[in-house]
Amino acid sequence: MQKISVLSALCVGVCAMALSSATMEAQSLLVVNQGDATVSVVDPVTQQKVAVIEEKTGNVHGHEITVSPDGKTAYLPIYGSTGVGKPGIDGHEMFFIDVPSRTITSRLDFGHGIRPHLPVLDPVSGLLYVTTELDKTVTVIDPKTRKIVGTVPTGQEQSHMLVLSHDGKLGYTANVGPGTVSVLDLKERKTLAVIPVAGEVQRISISNDDKLVFTSDYTKPQLVVIDTATRKVKQTIALPNLGYGSASTKDGKWLLIAVPQAKQVAVIDLKAMKVARTIDVPALPQEVLIRPDDKVAYVSCNESGQVAAINLGTWAVQKIISTSPLADGLGWAKR
Repeated sequence: MQKISVLSALCVGVCAMALSSATMEAQSLLVVNQGDATVSVVDPVTQQKVAVIEEKTGNVHGHEITVSPDGKTAYLPIYGSTGVGKPGIDGHEMFFIDVPSRTITSRLDFGHGIRPHLPVLDPVSGLLYVTTELDKTVTVIDPKTRKIVGTVPTGQEQSHMLVLSHDGKLGYTANVGPGTVSVLDLKERKTLAVIPVAGEVQRISISNDDKLVFTSDYTKPQLVVIDTATRKVKQTIALPNLGYGSASTKDGKWLLIAVPQAKQVAVIDLKAMKVARTIDVPALPQEVLIRPDDKVAYVSCNESGQVAAINLGTWAVQKIISTSPLADGLGWAKR
């Protein structure tokens, strides 16, 4: 009986590993590359680039991407030819990408140059929100009909990034040049508050309990922590250098933030509210994506054209994945 139990346990373990591998193989990491206007498809098992989707947009390119809950459709706004607040060609479209076939199937035209940037799906309402900064708005899109159904004013210039509360009721935009954060009522589609933060801000994320919003002060090496109940700055956290994109682990214990000039990712202890450790990564880390299983964080490294895969158990870089020039936005396709 003991031998049968051991064999059974071994079989269960092997089967579980096989199932885990099969599950991972059915998923993909998508990386938006500004340098050559492409989207890299990365296999999370082999941690290698397995395909490239060409935007074929000439001088304009996408920066950010997100994927439908079923993993079949990716949404890629085409921002333009430049960075936020800089002169250049203004994008006016968003692409719908069929992830399994890795092809662009349709496009949505916003009607004029609007610099559409970050797409965010609300799992509660099913609506897609896209920052459209030249209009000082967030545009609301129905992914099923692929049509614009409304807008939410931000009341500020350069509303570049957006994060939603987990119930889908509120949105928060990082307004780069003004150095503010706008609080949005997504149901009523109106601005509730504009929070002064710094001379300039970059990126934005939210805690898993929705109590805190984080944005990087881009004039000082510090992370700004906003209390969502009072809609005021609660505190700041010192960083090794100017911060950029951030994301919380699913267990709510840690916040990982890219520190581009230091070529590091800082890990913030959300209980102690201070940097607990730093991790060296390739040049100019930009965005952080926590894998759904909370085991790996992917960090796009813009200047090096790579993605660093960080093991969240050991806090070590387990793989450097080559993508394409100016790797930026990250998306997770779960199928």
